Amino acid sequence: MLNTLNTLNTPLLLAGRVLLALMFILAGWGKLTGIEGTAGYIASAGLPFPTVLAVATGLLELVGGIAIVVGFQARWAALALGLFTLAASVLFHKFWAVPADQAFVQQLMFMKNLSVAGGLFMVAALGAGALSLDARREPALATA
Repeated sequence: MLNTLNTLNTPLLLAGRVLLALMFILAGWGKLTGIEGTAGYIASAGLPFPTVLAVATGLLELVGGIAIVVGFQARWAALALGLFTLAASVLFHKFWAVPADQAFVQQLMFMKNLSVAGGLFMVAALGAGALSLDARREPALATA
């Protein structure tokens, strides 16, 4: 059984990267094509420079997500998106500070984000794997 799982390492790493990154690619694209709405949401959290943050966030999510999918500088992209996800969780999913009827959904979103950040930190620690641009550039970096 263990040998079977080991033979699946390469395709599972690729599938994991794609699944982790997909939400960021879609969210980043959505933010960049709807700057006003994103800026309004950011402003509602009391953050400064909402339009600048909307563009920066959209670019981070889109470019970082694509980098993880193709495995280009995947460790850095995953670290950046993981830290961003933790910050966004604390800023936008304050389940401890919302009315009781909203707390469950906000806590669910918060915990989902913690899980996603955990997956991203695993990519940051372990690399993108064999099916990546990182592996083509420097094989030792892709799995080290």
